[in-house]
Amino acid sequence: MGALRKTLSLVLDLGSILLSRSKHVMTKGAPGLHWRSYSNYIQRKASGNTGFLFTFPVLPYLGYEAYRHMSYAGVVHAQCNVEEVIEQADYLYGTGETEKLYHLLVKYKDSDNAEFLWRLARASRDLALLSSTSAEDKKRLMYEAFDYSRNALEKNESSSAAHKWYAICISDIGDYEGTKIKIGNAYIVKEHLQRAVELNPKDATAIHILGLWCFAFAELPWYQRKIAAMLFASPPSSTYEEALGYFLKAEEVDANFYSKNLLMLGKSYMMLKDQKSSVLWLSKAKDYPVHTEEDKQIHKEAVELLKTLGG
Repeated sequence: MGALRKTLSLVLDLGSILLSRSKHVMTKGAPGLHWRSYSNYIQRKASGNTGFLFTFPVLPYLGYEAYRHMSYAGVVHAQCNVEEVIEQADYLYGTGETEKLYHLLVKYKDSDNAEFLWRLARASRDLALLSSTSAEDKKRLMYEAFDYSRNALEKNESSSAAHKWYAICISDIGDYEGTKIKIGNAYIVKEHLQRAVELNPKDATAIHILGLWCFAFAELPWYQRKIAAMLFASPPSSTYEEALGYFLKAEEVDANFYSKNLLMLGKSYMMLKDQKSSVLWLSKAKDYPVHTEEDKQIHKEAVELLKTLGG
């Protein structure tokens, strides 16, 4: 059972994935009929029907127009504030200011805006994964992240990012819910990742994660499959060919975007006994510029695998 949990953690251990910055377009509208046009209209109507002025008095209309202009200005101001906060949040995420980002976004935890909520889910999760975070706080933050991602999805079912982060966060809480829940959640994870890619076919990260999902279940040993079959009549399964397809697709969408995608291409070809292709991609992973701790680990693994292949 412990081996199965370890493999399932590999499936959905998505802690260091890269994300492209989302683009946001502010919706613009236009205020209603301009007062001068309305005044001319009133004058034309008054020349033929004096009773019309009593039906639509001018001063109340002026007040209504002022209200509409103020309301519109308030909407535009609110939209500008949303854009400014999101821009600041994306900057903090890009610079690795995890705690500042969390404290910026947690003020909007009750927002109806999915763009705030999925970013807050991501920030909560990133904070949970810091080495300085205690085990107790990590668990709390992981469940917070799940709640925020679920809320984001409820606010906007058409948000690719909301689906992706819901998939990631629901896999995380499986670590605290037991093996049966973890396996059951695997179906949900794949479903939401596929929906994320359907909504945004250019999201190389979501495509890559689908590849990880497939690879992990493809390499599940027979005895672990037997354990899984005891819990589910039809446990999740996949093939190395399917995993390879996702990794290749991710690379097609955004070439050289992630060192781990290069590594997984090499490992997939290795499992399919294509040594030439495996050496090619593992060499790319080895030569990938090292920027993060994960890049270092991937470089090391690529070097070791190349040695076994004589590359």
